[in-house]
Amino acid sequence: MPERTQVTGHAALEQRPETARATVLGQLPGTNMVETVTMLRGELGAPHRGVLPILAARSDVAHPVPRTATVLTDLWTDLQPHGWRLTRHDGKESRAAAALVASDVNVLADVLGAETDGDRGPVVVELLGPMSLAASLHLHNGEKVLLDDGARRDVAEALADGVGSHLRSVRDSADGRPIVLRLREPDLARVLNGEVPTASGYRTLRAVPKHEVDRAVELLAESARAAGAAETELVLPDGVDPRHHAGGAVDRLYLAHPGSAAEDWEPIAAVVENDVRIGLLLPALTRGGSDRFVPVGRLVESVARPWTDLGLRAQLLDQVTVAPDAGLEAHAPHEVRRATERATDLAHALHEVALDA
Repeated sequence: MPERTQVTGHAALEQRPETARATVLGQLPGTNMVETVTMLRGELGAPHRGVLPILAARSDVAHPVPRTATVLTDLWTDLQPHGWRLTRHDGKESRAAAALVASDVNVLADVLGAETDGDRGPVVVELLGPMSLAASLHLHNGEKVLLDDGARRDVAEALADGVGSHLRSVRDSADGRPIVLRLREPDLARVLNGEVPTASGYRTLRAVPKHEVDRAVELLAESARAAGAAETELVLPDGVDPRHHAGGAVDRLYLAHPGSAAEDWEPIAAVVENDVRIGLLLPALTRGGSDRFVPVGRLVESVARPWTDLGLRAQLLDQVTVAPDAGLEAHAPHEVRRATERATDLAHALHEVALDA
């Protein structure tokens, strides 16, 4: 396993006593970045993990694909009828996406600068992972970047090369608070299984070898550490065995809550035993189609019981991060706030279980 030595100035995040944390991931509803950042800072103060949010409803260039593409070195995108296309020249869409990201970072700086409570908790910067980005971008001929081995490597390397300057920019705006890089790979299962459709939709692209996926993530993690990131996180979709990604460069894997059966937690146990921390995504943190929430006590039991049934030490629950599942953009802002509150309640409850063990 690669050495996870932290850069000077951020070691405090790793050296302080562990406390179970809450966070949010993915897109959020709304169009007001100031209100959203302020709400998240209020709900996810230290030790929880605040984020630089993604508000895709604002415009086409606010979506994860063009936002992530702004990080690429010497590669740009434009918007075509079939989707976002990779280009070799800067254009109006690329400039608009970059301007929006810069504006969001400035909003973060303003909100953090106005805080008076001394909160020095980490800020998470979320990007699409290299495989999902390659599955989303198109070449000049309209086909997916994923099809072309060379283009795929170019995108992965350009993302790794550019992520450092992006993280440094956010860190400077965050007044030196620890920065965490989070990579979301919603298309990873389809990439590994050869299930991503071609542009025509009549066939699928061949599977990408796992070693290439691992190397692309490793390059990003190395670049993030060099830029001073405290951790690198990877969000895995359903259908990907976390055990196959627990020996790489990431510090934390986010996985869907596997259910109540202890045997369904065996892959998670293997990850924890491999010294990789866990993030759990719980759809029960949002109301969905029901008027009632699952009680937090039942949520705690749904994590703690299978955890200990598999022989994992209860004290390690203090290393778990919890979050509402992706898809929060489909909820009203007040529901997002409520889901975030429940995530922090669950994190505090897991912390108490760990302390009592």
